[in-house]
Amino acid sequence: MGAYIVISVLIFIVCILLVLVVLVQNSKGGGLASNFSSSNQFMGVRKTADFLEKTTWTLAIALLLLCMASIFVIPRSSTKSSVNSELQDQMNSKPIDYQPAPKK
Repeated sequence: MGAYIVISVLIFIVCILLVLVVLVQNSKGGGLASNFSSSNQFMGVRKTADFLEKTTWTLAIALLLLCMASIFVIPRSSTKSSVNSELQDQMNSKPIDYQPAPKK
């Protein structure tokens, strides 16, 4: 149960970060990169856009991997086994009455 909560919190954090990184970007090439208009900046326009793109891909892959990892730590309930046993009891208790199909 503890691993499920940890992975759920990590998924939530990655989702928030991914939303923030995507909102910082501008579809027309502006966004955060447009604030660095001076050519003598250490991180120029192109490097900022590359950084944001790599961050987006990294967060998207991390989200995918965390979602796939969550499959293995989801707590299983006991209701599934009781449903299976109830169905098994119904199948065993009632005899099946087979009737031949009418001939044409």
